[in-house]
Amino acid sequence: MSEILRHPRVMEKLQNEVRGIVGKKTDIITEDDLVGMHYLKAVIKETLRLHPSVPLLLPRLSTQDVQINGYDINANTQVIVNAWQIGRDPKSYNKPEEFEPERFLDSAIDYKGNEFHYIPFGAGRRVCPGIQFAIVVQEIALANLVHKFD
Repeated sequence: MSEILRHPRVMEKLQNEVRGIVGKKTDIITEDDLVGMHYLKAVIKETLRLHPSVPLLLPRLSTQDVQINGYDINANTQVIVNAWQIGRDPKSYNKPEEFEPERFLDSAIDYKGNEFHYIPFGAGRRVCPGIQFAIVVQEIALANLVHKFD
C-alpha cells in the first residue's frame, strides 16, 4: 500500500479499475469480483518484485561442481538465492528501482518461478505451496482497500 500511496497516478488508475468493475457495491469485494482486474494483478506483481515477502530464499546445496556467471561453485556448497536483488536486476528490468506496474500488463510472467528473473515465491521443487492462496488474499485485501480509500 505504501508504494501505491507514493505513486498517486497508480492509485488513481487502480481505483478507477476496481470501482469500474464493482461499481457502487457496498459489500466486501470477493474473489468473483477480481475477474478483469488486470491492473490490480500488475500492481501486486510489481510490489512483490520490489519487496518480496522472503528476500533470501531457502538455502540450497549444489549437487555438482558448476560455473555460473564466471563463479565456480563446488559440489555440496550451500547457496542462498537473493530474490530481492534478482527483482532489481537492470539486465532483466528497465528502470528496476522504479515502481511501474505497467511492466506486467502485457507480460506472461507468473508467480511460479518459471521466469528466473521473477521469483517472489521461490522456484522449482521448493516453490511456496501457498502461492494461489497468498495472491488471492492480497488481491481481495488490496481491492477492498482502494475501493473505499479516499
